Amino acid sequence: MRALEEYIKRKSSVLSEDVIKVSSFLNHQVDAGLLTVLGQEMADAYRSRHITKILTVEASGIPIAFAAALAMDIPFIYARKSKTITQTDAFTSAVQSFTRKVTYQVSVEKEYLAATDRVLIVDDILAEGAAVRGLIDIVGQAEATLVGVSVAIEKSFQSGRKWLDSAGIPVHALARIARMSAEHGIEFIPSDYGGW
Repeated sequence: MRALEEYIKRKSSVLSEDVIKVSSFLNHQVDAGLLTVLGQEMADAYRSRHITKILTVEASGIPIAFAAALAMDIPFIYARKSKTITQTDAFTSAVQSFTRKVTYQVSVEKEYLAATDRVLIVDDILAEGAAVRGLIDIVGQAEATLVGVSVAIEKSFQSGRKWLDSAGIPVHALARIARMSAEHGIEFIPSDYGGW
């Protein structure tokens, strides 16, 4: 998606060959206009797939999941990184954060995810895929149907996309980064809709 690629070129910072900072528009300060467009793009890609729920993980995935859910007119759920006193019965999975180097037990209350649901996992960035794997585990525990994964930015040179492809899970990335460095900038791969 050219608009997102332009935002990334203008407003991100490449901190290393593995780390890109998109805090000014995507996952700390959020550009609501851009997120509205990204959510609509995700909705358009999955409109015929009869999604009933969007699932993400707190906190970075929440804005884009909200935008996609709003465009699809369906609920979204976010997996919590810490248990609350109101949480009684939940699906849980361990997720290692790529940027924080911490493992979280994420959870979704069972009353919000059912075997009848058709789930789209949405996140801001796909790198090694740890968060997505944890969410896939939760969808499996609920015996719901995983329809696919949609992300704003995919770092294609890391293992997340390869793992999802090998598992036969459709991936829709709005911007795919082939490589990046502070010296040479960012090179993109043309985005696709996962081949369906």
